[in-house]
Amino acid sequence: MTYVSFPVSRKKDFTAIGRLCIDLNANEINRPMEETMTFTKYVGGSPANITIGMSRLGMETAFIGKIAGDQMGRFIQSYLEKNGIDTSNVVKDDTGAVTGLAFTEIKSPTDCSILMYRDNVADLLLQAQEVQEQLIADSKVLLISGTALAQSPSREAVLQALTYAEKHGTVIVFDLDYRPYTWTSDEETAVYYNLAAEKCDIILGTREEFDMMETFDHNPDHSDQVTAQKWFDFSANIVVIKHGKEGSIAYTREGLSHRADSYPAKVVKTFGAGDSYAAGFLYGLMQGWTIERSMAYGSGAASIVISSHSCSDAMPTVEQVNDYIERCNRGEITVS
Repeated sequence: MTYVSFPVSRKKDFTAIGRLCIDLNANEINRPMEETMTFTKYVGGSPANITIGMSRLGMETAFIGKIAGDQMGRFIQSYLEKNGIDTSNVVKDDTGAVTGLAFTEIKSPTDCSILMYRDNVADLLLQAQEVQEQLIADSKVLLISGTALAQSPSREAVLQALTYAEKHGTVIVFDLDYRPYTWTSDEETAVYYNLAAEKCDIILGTREEFDMMETFDHNPDHSDQVTAQKWFDFSANIVVIKHGKEGSIAYTREGLSHRADSYPAKVVKTFGAGDSYAAGFLYGLMQGWTIERSMAYGSGAASIVISSHSCSDAMPTVEQVNDYIERCNRGEITVS
């Protein structure tokens, strides 16, 4: 059964809008950040990582965002271009804004944290008039992420992009990507998340992220079914609610729920799993696969990324995901 119909004959398979930043991942793992002396630089930001993931899987991709007019901004643009991502709507800031930095701490494979520097960042200065309507019209999918809704003018830019996507029948995906330190209150967050989610065809997030969105709703038992049904009353066709180690559940408008197998991994760190999962899952849906197969593919991609030091650099190709899943099925990878 096809739960989402993607438009055909478009120049781009996938376009994302939002955060472009730098990840600085600790080289000295299994120790606190206070004792960490060296870091490796990667391109980061959830929508950027998902776009890189889609590009590695062979999709025609583009990005809408704003970068600082400095060395870090040039590094981001160059990296996207080297990965085959159209940067024609990546705008250069001229106000002196900086690139957001995310320092990652890897105390253990299961104890990881992120220290973010998000003051006066360029990605939150994208303006509505800088969003190219034609690029969205030429795309099968537009992905938005919650962080870009945190401040103006980026907030208005995302809402304008949603308007263009609705106008041209572009499938809209919402990666909730909730980062509390970029918002002023739960109430503000819930209002803007809900406003955006009403327009989206596919919504992906953790149970905790959906709880935040339900600040004004009555769902005391944190019921996944109640959560999903709310969005089916709007535009959503698929709602994926992630429960950490317990796995993910995908709900569909027809009232069905879907689970898929996860795969073992020799875990180095936990971050990056959601981005690689999203790329693999959306790739599968765009191939016309079942939801279960798409979810399993996302899980395979996620296992590869959490087994690696980086997020963006580790985004796998189709061949790598297929090989990983086959090796797991043969019992060659058993550590979880």
